[in-house]
Amino acid sequence: SVLSRYENQITILSDYLEEFPETDEPVWILGRQHHLNTDKSKLLLDISARLWFTYRRKFSPIGGTGPSSDAGWGCMLRCGQMMLAQALICRHLGRDWQWEKHKKQPEEYHRILRCFLDRKDCCYSIHQMAQMGVGEGKSIGEWFGPNTVAQVLKKLALFDEWNSLAVYVSMDNTVVIEDIKKMCWSPAQSSSIAHSSAHLHRSALGQNKTTAGLCPGWKPLLLIIPLRLGINHINPVYIDAFKECFKMPQSLGALGGKPNNAYYFIGFLGNELIYLDPHTTQSFVDSEENGTVDDKSFHCQQAPHRMKIMNLDPSVALGFFCKEECDFDNWCSLVQKEILKQQSLRMFELVQKHPPHWPPFIPPTKPEVTTTGAELIESTDKLFELEEEFEILSV
Repeated sequence: SVLSRYENQITILSDYLEEFPETDEPVWILGRQHHLNTDKSKLLLDISARLWFTYRRKFSPIGGTGPSSDAGWGCMLRCGQMMLAQALICRHLGRDWQWEKHKKQPEEYHRILRCFLDRKDCCYSIHQMAQMGVGEGKSIGEWFGPNTVAQVLKKLALFDEWNSLAVYVSMDNTVVIEDIKKMCWSPAQSSSIAHSSAHLHRSALGQNKTTAGLCPGWKPLLLIIPLRLGINHINPVYIDAFKECFKMPQSLGALGGKPNNAYYFIGFLGNELIYLDPHTTQSFVDSEENGTVDDKSFHCQQAPHRMKIMNLDPSVALGFFCKEECDFDNWCSLVQKEILKQQSLRMFELVQKHPPHWPPFIPPTKPEVTTTGAELIESTDKLFELEEEFEILSV
């Protein structure tokens, strides 16, 4: 049985069992449905399998002279890392991959983890994200909102040849199908360009080969939709549509939180959201000589946090991952059915053609520079000037 197979883990996760109420209502976690009465163990394992990124301390100073901890300011960056990590897990290991403590994991898993270690040469490290944020108008050590994190991920992904993601961040609450297809089917960089900038982020990409960039085809899509679901509080009219997004098989959850805290929302039960909380400060962890990572601090083995959906701050960003074009087509169908059925006050819009009054859509490409991208790229598209003002946590 499932329980006997995972007996040790269930013992570790026993706190979970007391946290969830007795209910017949299903729990939805990133596109998967769980029933507390019959498969609580699967639910707990599903939650603990998510990569959990928190505040860290004792890493090398950002920019050489900056902070060596992100406690108090890096929570939304950590949530962005968690959402992106979930996309990479789906890309390489599949949505139903499970993590078991002390079990040997595939090389791809450790390679994913290495992308997020707190080192300046890791492509999605706190160092790279904080420095790329400078181009978005954010000082190192300043709090990021959901849209800024989305813009930073979009730019850093251009340097990540191993994962070869197409990152689309929607504008004006509108997702344009034509633009996404253009971006995901855009020809990869030529090998000459790849070679001319091969030294760029070489160590950050873990000595990645450029083979992924030479294969024509659909680039796996990370779709991020920044939204404002109300003025000071979430408008109840959006709640059903917001919850519906967690049911979609392409779901990567949502970035958001309360005015003092950023959280990574991964699902819901009734009118409560389930989230991973980055507000725990742990020590920096580096990879071993053989490339593996001691991963026990990267999986949350405590009771999952829940909050009432009406307490959610209205500034959020939804995430979705479409590995193949058929996944995106399916997502479009689900949005048409579940999100666009409302005639007014839709959560976001999905349109076929690029709006004629918008600037032309040009798929982003990696700049040819001779230093790290995070230091040189300047913002070319500050789509949302206003972020919700959040208070910096005292440390």
